[in-house]
Amino acid sequence: MVKVKTFTSPLKIFHVHNELMSLDKEVNDFLESNKVKKVVSVSDSTTEIDGGTMGIIRVVTYEE
Repeated sequence: MVKVKTFTSPLKIFHVHNELMSLDKEVNDFLESNKVKKVVSVSDSTTEIDGGTMGIIRVVTYEE
């Protein structure tokens, strides 16, 4: 069965690298702890207010 999981992270100026690394770790920990056998798709999208990037949404589609 195909499932979808959404992860979010705020992005603060001068901290983006650390926040992206943290998001990567969160996703990898989820995949490992849930014994995901196949990742079908990973998609990132940013959210913004008044033209400034404020956050990131990562959507992972997977099969268990």
